[in-house]
Amino acid sequence: MSIIVEFFAAPDDASAALALRTGPRAFASLSFGNFDPEEAVVEWECLLAGGSVEELVEADEPRLVAGQDDDDGCAVFALSPRLSAALAEAEGAELQDAAAAWSLRRAEDGEVIDTEIAEVILSDLAALVSSARLQGQGVYCWVA
Repeated sequence: MSIIVEFFAAPDDASAALALRTGPRAFASLSFGNFDPEEAVVEWECLLAGGSVEELVEADEPRLVAGQDDDDGCAVFALSPRLSAALAEAEGAELQDAAAAWSLRRAEDGEVIDTEIAEVILSDLAALVSSARLQGQGVYCWVA
């Protein structure tokens, strides 16, 4: 699997959609790779805010903002308000627990994500979400 994953803050869906072709170069962003970000944000929301994968899928989360919802092209999707709130409010220990649980879930599906890397991803994303919320912005993900 080779996927470029960039989480970024943007003022609105229309601004975020502009990142579709070139990536979020004009926005504060975090770059990661080699995991399925759509699946990850669903799992993170379940771990941090409760609920089930089925409920989130039924609610069409994560919400596609631009691009194709398939494996052939780039896409931009929004983190849900519920996940954003959970990330912004999470304490360090809560993020560590969620990272460990996420790493374990991925291992059960044959995907290796080191727990320390998972902690960095969730901690950095929580910081980005907190900063974005202070500026009245949302957090989005660009996938290529």
